[in-house]
Amino acid sequence: MTLHFVATRLATLVVTVLVSSLAIYGAMFLTPGDPATLLVGGSRQPDPQVLAAIHRAYHLDDPFLQGYWHWLSGCLRGDFGTSLVYRDTVADLITARAGATLALVGYATVLVLTIGTAIGTLAALRGGRTETLTITLTAGAMAVPTFVMSVLLIWLFAVQLPWFPVYGAGEGLTGTLAHLTLPAVALAMTWIGYVAQVTRTAVRAELRAEHVDTARSRGVPERIVIRRHVLHNASGPIFAVSGVGIAGLIATAAVAEQAFGTGGLGALMIEAASKQDMAVVQAVSLLFVVVFVVINTLVDLVSAALDPRTAQKGAR
Repeated sequence: MTLHFVATRLATLVVTVLVSSLAIYGAMFLTPGDPATLLVGGSRQPDPQVLAAIHRAYHLDDPFLQGYWHWLSGCLRGDFGTSLVYRDTVADLITARAGATLALVGYATVLVLTIGTAIGTLAALRGGRTETLTITLTAGAMAVPTFVMSVLLIWLFAVQLPWFPVYGAGEGLTGTLAHLTLPAVALAMTWIGYVAQVTRTAVRAELRAEHVDTARSRGVPERIVIRRHVLHNASGPIFAVSGVGIAGLIATAAVAEQAFGTGGLGALMIEAASKQDMAVVQAVSLLFVVVFVVINTLVDLVSAALDPRTAQKGAR
C-alpha cells in the first residue's frame, strides 16, 4: 500500500464529505418559499418577528456560501444548532439517541460477520446440494427489503410465536438483547446474503488455486490447508464486502428503528423530517454521511493492506 494510495483515499473522503454537506445544507434552500417557514412548522402566517429571529439565528440572510460555512464550522465544533421542535440542542438529541443506533448496528454486524461467513464457507467446502441451497436462500435474503423482513419477523416471532418483544430498546444487557434481536435480524438479513455469496465465491476460487493443490500434495493436514491457504487468502474480498455491509447497516438502520421503535438516530431523523425540524435532519444526515464515508475509506485501506494488488489498481 503506497503513500499515494492512502493520500488519494483520504482526499476522496474529504471531498465527498464537503460535497455531501453542501448538498445537505443547500436542500433547505431548494424548497419553495422562505426556508425559515420550515423551521416554524410551515405555518401559513408565521409571526414576522419569529421569522426575523430565525433568519438571524440561522444566518439565512447571509450569502449562501457564507451561511454554509457558518453552519459547517459549527458542526466541526460540535455545535449543530438548536431544535425548535424538541426545544433542545441538536448535539444533546444526537447523544441521547446514538447509543441505541450503535447497539443495533453492532448487533447486526455480529450477525452479518458470523452467519454470513459461516454459511458461505460451509457451502463452498461441501458443495453439491448444500451449495445450491445456500445460493437459493441467500439470493432470497438479498431480495427482501428490510421493512418487509421486519413485518415478517414481527408476525412470526411476536404474534404467532411470542418469543421476542417488538417495541423499544430494552434495559440492561438481557433486555437490550431481547428487544434488539428482531430488528438486528431484519437489518442484517440482506447483508448476510451478500457476505455469504462473496465468501462462497472467494473460498471456491481459493480451493482451485495451485498453491492449495501443492500444499495438499505435500501432505499438509486439510484443516491447516483450509485455515492458512484458503481462508487467509480469501479474507480480502470477504473483508471488503463485510465493510461495505457495515456501512450499509448504518444507512438503512432508520427502517428497522422505525419499525421496532428502538428510538435511534434514524428514527430521530424520520421524526424530525415529518415535523420539518431541519436543524436535526441536517445534522443527522451529515453524521450518517461522515460515518458511511469513513467506514468505506477504512475498508479500502485495510483491503489494500491485505491485498497490495488493490492499491496498485486504485493508484492507476
